[in-house]
Amino acid sequence: QVQLVESGGGLVQAGGSLRLSCAASGRTWDIRVMGWYRQAPGKQRDLVATITSGGGTNYADSVKGRFTISRDNAKNTVSLQMNSLKPEDTAVYYCNVLQRSLHYWGQGTQVTVSS
Repeated sequence: QVQLVESGGGLVQAGGSLRLSCAASGRTWDIRVMGWYRQAPGKQRDLVATITSGGGTNYADSVKGRFTISRDNAKNTVSLQMNSLKPEDTAVYYCNVLQRSLHYWGQGTQVTVSS
């Protein structure tokens, strides 16, 4: 089992910034991919960004150039720096890790961007 604890959500005005962090504990060996997903009310959960153990990144088109994902393999943490936030970024953000062939999810953290 891998446990994930997220932090850093909150309320921000459009154009502002927030930084999300996620710490993994438990069976953290061989965590291949870490990432962030988000789910707005009434919508499906969508990928925001992922990062591999080697540092390869992938971003949703809607956040490219505004969000930056980073990872500390030694500390088993992943962060998401979110700049130039828009009201449409409002959602619950979930940390996700792929450990071998298993996916684990955090409890989610609310991000609300006011116009």
